[in-house]
Amino acid sequence: MRLTAISFVSATALMAGLGTAQADIVIGLGTATTGPVAALGEQSVYGAKQAVADINAKGGVLGQKLVLKVGDDACDPRQAVAVANQFVRDRVAAVVGHLCSGASIPASDVYQEEGVVMVTPTATNPLLTAKGHPNIFRVCGRDDQQGVVAGNYLAQTFKGKNIAVLDDKQAYGKGLADVVAETLEKAGVKAAYRGSVTAGERDFSALITSLKGKGVEAVYYGGYHPELGLIVRQAQEQGLKPQFIAGDGLNNQEYWAITGAAGEGTLYTDSASAASDPRAKELIASFKAAGLPEPGNFAFYSYAAVQTIAQGLQKAGSVDGQKLATALHSGSYDTVVGSVEFDKKGDITKPNYVMYTWSNGKPEMVAQK
Repeated sequence: MRLTAISFVSATALMAGLGTAQADIVIGLGTATTGPVAALGEQSVYGAKQAVADINAKGGVLGQKLVLKVGDDACDPRQAVAVANQFVRDRVAAVVGHLCSGASIPASDVYQEEGVVMVTPTATNPLLTAKGHPNIFRVCGRDDQQGVVAGNYLAQTFKGKNIAVLDDKQAYGKGLADVVAETLEKAGVKAAYRGSVTAGERDFSALITSLKGKGVEAVYYGGYHPELGLIVRQAQEQGLKPQFIAGDGLNNQEYWAITGAAGEGTLYTDSASAASDPRAKELIASFKAAGLPEPGNFAFYSYAAVQTIAQGLQKAGSVDGQKLATALHSGSYDTVVGSVEFDKKGDITKPNYVMYTWSNGKPEMVAQK
């Protein structure tokens, strides 16, 4: 695995202004390598690094090698803006990221002002592309698509039963939970409990007592794995065993590490896994050969974002941001997650959300009815 052309640096190192040879094409990766969702950020780094290595092994882009610079935003909005500004100073050709919606949205304003293309692999909040920035794209779907899948499932499966909808007050989690609640209401179902927790919270006794008092049989959680893992484990310890459902932020082995057997049967929505696609076999093999964890969707979609940018640069015939944005809006790009094509807003035209369940410590796709 050739990784010599990759510079892996944190936000702190980025601030030191590392130099890069003029013959290289620099791509930034804004993600979380520290903080509560660092495990997801680690996946995105693995995926992007491997994509750069694979592309360089085949000759690079426009006759030049790609170089990846990683900026750690910790999924924090202010830190994301600092990373974005540093990427601008580093004159990156484009940015993969950011991981979280709460980081991507403010960072996108920096990229728009400076004419830098951003392609996020995982930020799903609709507001990101609703702003109409012509240089902002995502290779994943949106919360208002993902949340509908979960909301319809709850409305159909738990009709006449008490459902709770929770969120972590952050852009990603609240956005998802709001769509789920709206979808339930459209189906004639009103949530018996609608509430929020605070990211970083660890004691959910009061929440669980409230859920038990409402006789809740299903809980939708909009947010990431650390908090839900604790909620699920503590709920079981207190004798509450509803069906828990969440979004793609649960696609992370750390969830099971937190819950143990209590996480069995937890459901979550995510894009269809790329693992079964023939285009992913080489990527999976290279991960194993390098002793890395088996890639999940956060790695696959980060890999796909790099592929998309590389093919867009090749089509544009230039590293100019405006030319790259024009190319991305007008083409179809072959990636490890399938063919990627963008609409006028920069969203993919064919999102594909499915349901997964945690079973024996591993996520498994639920058979489609």
